[in-house]
Amino acid sequence: ARTVMTYIAKKCGICFQPPSIILIYREDNKDKTRQRIMPVRNFSKFSDCGLAAEQLKNNPRHKAYLEGVSLRQLKKLHSLLKGHLGGESLAESLEKFRQEEAIDPEEDMNKLDDKELAKRKSIMDELFEKNRKKKDDPDFIYDIEVEFPQDEQLESCGWDMESGEEI
Repeated sequence: ARTVMTYIAKKCGICFQPPSIILIYREDNKDKTRQRIMPVRNFSKFSDCGLAAEQLKNNPRHKAYLEGVSLRQLKKLHSLLKGHLGGESLAESLEKFRQEEAIDPEEDMNKLDDKELAKRKSIMDELFEKNRKKKDDPDFIYDIEVEFPQDEQLESCGWDMESGEEI
């Protein structure tokens, strides 16, 4: 019986020449840090970054290593590679990706199709997880109590009045 190795991803990056994704990882039971180079084949400036990222993440040879790397990060690396193949500088590719992944607070998400809405939700979920305070964080506080100033006159809203009250 073969034991299943678990790998802890530390860093994930890209190499333009030859086109490849580079993973810095550590085996679960060892202290030694290792590097894995995964070539990106059959990829051009016309390729679908999301599809390419899914194929790499589900590739049987790399699946165990990429367990701790989000699909969004792999998609970002593929989009940087796509930009490079299209003649963009790294800064231009990063800015383009940032604009695609930005959430506009004024946007009416009720008007989006299911695919775009799922993309926005995924971005918000990842942002939430990144900013969330966990019990292990050094600045985690269990029970925060905040006193709000009562100096100003409280503003009344129409929806919080009793139905019989006059304004």
